[in-house]
Amino acid sequence: MVRFDHLAIDVCDRAVARDWYVSVLGLEVEFEIDATGVTAVRDDHEFTIFLVERADARPECGLTFQVDDVDAFHAALARRGIAFERPPQVNVWGYGAELRDPDGHLVMRWDERSMKAHEREAAQPPT
Repeated sequence: MVRFDHLAIDVCDRAVARDWYVSVLGLEVEFEIDATGVTAVRDDHEFTIFLVERADARPECGLTFQVDDVDAFHAALARRGIAFERPPQVNVWGYGAELRDPDGHLVMRWDERSMKAHEREAAQPPT
């Protein structure tokens, strides 16, 4: 068996990144090691992201998270004043919303229902 278990990303300020991933994306802190500058946050399925503090951190990856309802997710965060790069819409990768974390990493959100509806629409011949 092979299963993707964790990912490390560089961040400029662990506290800022930790607070954003917890308050905006709903992840939970798994552990923090101040001596090595690492904070681990994880999702409901125990996938862990290591937030590694580095002064020269650059956004070098995109993160994609599945949610129950991407439109509801967007509406809830928009009410809190969270800025989105793109609201829920058809993107190159399918239907979903995009925002950026405090370090500029692209964070994409999608849901299975909307993605399947988009795929059905795209498969229908034009009238």
